[in-house]
Amino acid sequence: MKITILYGGKSGEHEVSLVSAASVARNIDFSKHSINLIGITKEGKWFYQEDSELQRIKEDKTASLQIKEKYPVVIIPGGSKQNAIQVENNGKYINLYTDIVFPVLHGTFGEDGTIQGLFEMAELPYVGCGTMASSLTMDKEKTKQIWENANLPIVPYICAKKYQSEDKTEFENLLEQVNSKFGYNVFVKPCCAGSSVGASKASDKKSLEKAILEAFKWDDKILIEECVNAREIECSVTGNDNPVAYIPGEIAPTHEFYDYDAKYTDPNGASLLIPANLDEETIKQVQTIAVQAYKSLDASGLSRVDFFLDKNSGKLMLNEINTMPGFTSISMFPKMCEAAGLKYADLIEEVLQLGINRFEKKRELLTSR
Repeated sequence: MKITILYGGKSGEHEVSLVSAASVARNIDFSKHSINLIGITKEGKWFYQEDSELQRIKEDKTASLQIKEKYPVVIIPGGSKQNAIQVENNGKYINLYTDIVFPVLHGTFGEDGTIQGLFEMAELPYVGCGTMASSLTMDKEKTKQIWENANLPIVPYICAKKYQSEDKTEFENLLEQVNSKFGYNVFVKPCCAGSSVGASKASDKKSLEKAILEAFKWDDKILIEECVNAREIECSVTGNDNPVAYIPGEIAPTHEFYDYDAKYTDPNGASLLIPANLDEETIKQVQTIAVQAYKSLDASGLSRVDFFLDKNSGKLMLNEINTMPGFTSISMFPKMCEAAGLKYADLIEEVLQLGINRFEKKRELLTSR
């Protein structure tokens, strides 16, 4: 197959994508497939990358992908595999044949349904969740509402809108609401951002004010969650109609919590424990709830479902779901799959086939009378 890998993106997780996509590209089975590389700049512009970029990262196993702004890319709605993706070269547009797109994009414009909708209009198969599931899972409030409706356990929260921080009376009312419900010991995070971008922990009124204002820099809607003394458990899930959950892992952060710096800038920011040190009953509970959480959102392809395990009560609570989790060879998502016997290269093959299967199944549906 001809696989088009998209990477970069107009997102706070741009740099993470450069690393994830490089790892995916290196581990494609080149006896079966060939690759197109398309980089998306931080400004949202798309550029086709020459074969030399693929060769560079194959030779240097530690290199991240780069984006050379030489050959602009356009997308043609309805173009399908033959000519949906076109590359501009000296005023001429060249069709870039594509069997499937692998959008190794994290966060905004990658996991939020926008690019998935573009692929749907272009009639292109793609890896990962569909438009609706991607949109829902990007919004942490909507995700929690669906999980609550499905009687799945979640962390208690308050959702706040940006206008509440812009009016003095509204802001004081919000602070009082938080204190009344949880006290000041809370986590604050944007509703629609990933990798803990804009997230911080509060411990008193002053730090709560600061945390709220920081989160509102990234989104106009935020979550304020009860601070739980908990272990952070994660579980990989793949599949369409019959999803499978893999061996759970655990994040043991050395920081106060697993923030962006702990994830990506501090090499000693956390220990990744795979498998997690859990008894058999808890492992089964994690896997069961992970699949239920996945299905309740109509997820498909792949996701990583994150949990909190209360250290005091032993209660398991859903935290969030990531529809395109970190995909380096040492990231939690592929490592948890590997612990269950699914090797990295085979995982890539599986999610590619799941994308093709979903596309073919959807093509059977009527679109007009």
